[in-house]
Amino acid sequence: MRSRAESLEFALLGLLKESSLHGYELRKRLKAIFGPFRALSFSVLYPQLKRMLDAGLIIQLEVPKGGKSKRVRIVYSISQKGISRFDELTQGAAELDLDDDNFEVSVAFFGPTSTRNRLRILEGRQRRLKEKAEILKADLDKSAVGLDKYLLSGAATHLKLLSEKSLGLIK
Repeated sequence: MRSRAESLEFALLGLLKESSLHGYELRKRLKAIFGPFRALSFSVLYPQLKRMLDAGLIIQLEVPKGGKSKRVRIVYSISQKGISRFDELTQGAAELDLDDDNFEVSVAFFGPTSTRNRLRILEGRQRRLKEKAEILKADLDKSAVGLDKYLLSGAATHLKLLSEKSLGLIK
């Protein structure tokens, strides 16, 4: 995935490949994938769904809500073109898949991803985490002037444990 919009498209296609869903349920499941700290409002979701409808990746159905309500619920389903696009995205792991936001989406849909691409994504993520740890350590060493040595020691230990934990999950 190269952008947030493409990452969202990938996640939506993956969810709709599993089953047809309405907007509220899509948003709820997307929050589970992206995590609680990434804002995903309806003002982001519905324009993306509209773009995907226009591109023919998904279809929209009107389903009676049931009960006493006469309103209809709009349910989205993936089209054949959407399935092809999802398959294309699962087979093409990009460098940005290694960043925090996109990595979670890639992992959420590891099932249809080829073993070769899974390995490529995990190895790349491992490299990216090591790079981040080295940068943070260097920044900490530079800004250490005038700071308490116990504070620095604790911060360095925390950083090391966090990096090792993340790398351990990948291994």
